[in-house]
Amino acid sequence: MLQFEDSAAAGAGLAKQPVMADRAPSQAPAAEQLRRVNVADKRIINGQTDVNQLVPFKYKWAWDKYLSACANHWMPQEIQMSRDIELWKNPNGLTEDERRIVKRNLGFFVTADSLAANNIVLGTYRHITAPECRQYLLRQAFEEAIHTHAYQYIVESLGLNEGEIFNAYHEVSSIRAKDEFLIPFIDVLTNPSFKTGTPENDQKLLKSLIVFACLMEGLFFYVGFAQILALGRQNKMTGAAEQYQYILRDESMHCNFGIDLINTIKMENPHLWTAEFREELKELFHKGVELEYKYAEDTMPRGVLGLNAAMFKEYLRFIANRRAQQIGLDTLFEGAANPFPWMAEMIDLKKERNFFETRVIEYQTGGALSWD
Repeated sequence: MLQFEDSAAAGAGLAKQPVMADRAPSQAPAAEQLRRVNVADKRIINGQTDVNQLVPFKYKWAWDKYLSACANHWMPQEIQMSRDIELWKNPNGLTEDERRIVKRNLGFFVTADSLAANNIVLGTYRHITAPECRQYLLRQAFEEAIHTHAYQYIVESLGLNEGEIFNAYHEVSSIRAKDEFLIPFIDVLTNPSFKTGTPENDQKLLKSLIVFACLMEGLFFYVGFAQILALGRQNKMTGAAEQYQYILRDESMHCNFGIDLINTIKMENPHLWTAEFREELKELFHKGVELEYKYAEDTMPRGVLGLNAAMFKEYLRFIANRRAQQIGLDTLFEGAANPFPWMAEMIDLKKERNFFETRVIEYQTGGALSWD
């Protein structure tokens, strides 16, 4: 006979499910077989299948990214910080402009990855109904925790003022402006009453995904990445630079996953991609470039490390064009070029030793290092 149980996990995609009593699996009626997940019925959002059934796969690309992320696992404590500590404590080890870059970057990043994690765990995850994608999101949330750990590890190693660094998002206007830009998009998805299923709300979800994949992880991090990696290229702060290179690798994968997620939602829901919606996105991209350029000016009031803020204006426009094109928007800044070709080399690095010769950049539990 069939007995029914009420699920306490409506948010997990469970309704009343039949429970077989006193019957072997081979005796299950044909009607019950029809309740098995049909791969064709899976959807990134608003799916009607059981989100707890990972297979059969429909979005194999999401599962492959999950496996790649697991293979690229690392922990902050593995990175040697003794040279950084010695350099930081030496009054003549770094210029004041170089010290400003380090502290400003840590001030932004210690909060940024926490915002990203909260957005995933408390918002995005609830609204994604493809279990393969949820699997990657869980791994991504863990990686955001590792990144926050890494920044804390650098702060602790260098003996920096924790109050100053961890409150920078309140006290430094260029950092606060970026966070205030992001927070409304978090609040939409984390609101308990928000539900997808209407064109208006589905567009809100899609817009939030685009802001986080293309602007936060795909743009707001890149001034800081370039600055810290430029220090590493000059054999300064090599431990911090190595951690940033691992983080850059992770964030590149986060961005790529987010773009695949966005494009699949577009494909499954073409009615969301209206001309008006695209114009809203273009405005957000322009605002993102403006905010990140102001951050570049604040962190680099003078030229340093062979870099200056004006160079970053071109770089940010180049990146914004790339992100826009990846999700099907028109080019935003005609003629923008990449003034930092060596950054592309950092992203494309595979089995080489890292540029400051401290250790092999490939730390994996298995498989080949992948940035895709």
